[in-house]
Amino acid sequence: MGLNAFYTNVTHIFFIAFGVVTGASIFAGIGAIVTDHPPLKTMLEIGGSIKIWALVAALGGTFSSFEIIDKGLFEGEFKSIIKQAIYVVSALVGANIGYSVIRLIQRCGAIWGS
Repeated sequence: MGLNAFYTNVTHIFFIAFGVVTGASIFAGIGAIVTDHPPLKTMLEIGGSIKIWALVAALGGTFSSFEIIDKGLFEGEFKSIIKQAIYVVSALVGANIGYSVIRLIQRCGAIWGS
């Protein structure tokens, strides 16, 4: 796998995690409107609780990551461990930035609503 493919994977993982958090939060907000609940509060609750699932979705499941880490530790392929760590960090950053966008929407709603 070349360097370009690695950067492509890191970018895809970031945006998948970002999209899972923002998409789930926005659609939860729509569902809250339909069910007559506060949408921004619901969006924040869902955004905070779905971050770990965004990480799992972005990595494509946890078992393949564990297999690669196992292979790296016990067969001496440390390059694969570093790649997996970068993938995990990319997913974490994407999920946290997605949650930050939802918090920004909430703050803007508070400013515009008053």
